[in-house]
Amino acid sequence: APQVRALPDPMASVTAFLSTPETRVGPQQASAMISQRFPWFGTLDLKEKQALLGAAASRLEVEAKRLQLVTEVRRLAWELAYLDAEEEAVLEDRETLSHFEELARARYASGVGLGQAVVKLQAEITKDDNRILRIDSRRASLVASLNALRDRPAGDPLPTAQLSAAPAIVPPMDPSGLLDVAEMHRPEVRRSRILTEAAGIGIELAEKQYRPDFTLGFGYTLVGSRDDPAGRAMPPPDNGDDIIGLTLGVNLPVRREKLAAGLLEATARESAARDRTRGILAEIERDLGDLSSRLPLTLDQLALFDDLLILQAEEALRSAEAAYASGSQSALDLLDAERVLLEVRIASARARADSLILHARLEGALGAPVEVLLNGDAS
Repeated sequence: APQVRALPDPMASVTAFLSTPETRVGPQQASAMISQRFPWFGTLDLKEKQALLGAAASRLEVEAKRLQLVTEVRRLAWELAYLDAEEEAVLEDRETLSHFEELARARYASGVGLGQAVVKLQAEITKDDNRILRIDSRRASLVASLNALRDRPAGDPLPTAQLSAAPAIVPPMDPSGLLDVAEMHRPEVRRSRILTEAAGIGIELAEKQYRPDFTLGFGYTLVGSRDDPAGRAMPPPDNGDDIIGLTLGVNLPVRREKLAAGLLEATARESAARDRTRGILAEIERDLGDLSSRLPLTLDQLALFDDLLILQAEEALRSAEAAYASGSQSALDLLDAERVLLEVRIASARARADSLILHARLEGALGAPVEVLLNGDAS
């Protein structure tokens, strides 16, 4: 702000007369002048305020980028945690299938089981191996993306996050309350409103262009003594006295078309800034509506997996193992039960990761932790 609050640089000039003008009190030998331009009243204050608002807007832009970065880092971290959970489930499944394959091989060798069951189990084990390779490939991509956001080498190790260690919090989902919190905390909204205010000051500055600026000057002229015969014979009382003068000038803002165009441009900028604010709020409201509706559904789905489907799948596998041991079911029936349990476990991990990602995105859309909603504090 100091650079716009300060007055324009003063002007200084020096004149040396090659042919000295003669006056009653003597010849003028040289003159010097210094002048200072003063904008219309209040212009510099408005420029300072506009500059301060611009600086605040730049700071909020950095905050908005930081918020986006944190939200994306959290999303990638939970995706990595999901891959760890998926890998754990697949490795456990592979171990179980290897055990089943040994049992099926033993039965086939004794003439009780079918060779088809052994081959089928081996094929499923190979599928698990392929799934582990796909998980490793996706993990490498996510780690590289996370390290790029951290400004670290692509292969740098990352701390691990456990899905089970971070349960999602369900905040109140009142749409108007969510939007109020976002308006209070989102840096994009505050930045846009600050820029709108700065654009309004631009209109005031454009209006002040219709007012003149003032220039105040101080001049000093060096006068020599008279050396002509009359001056030497009867020198005047103020012979050789130097001259001091003050000047006051104003510019004339007569180019009305130019001034009107500047005012029209400033008005258009202010209108565009208001439109941007409305657009940002509409986008935030859309995101909040989407997230506030999807998060409870995802948590309901997670509860269904954890409280019912996983228990049912585990019970079905135990029943299949008992039936296989008694000889009433084949190894293929055992395989089907194990496949169901694996898919349910992976789907449960996916639902938990999705709920945590939605939770992170909701906080990013709010610009504040969900505890703000839980505590009823929007300040």
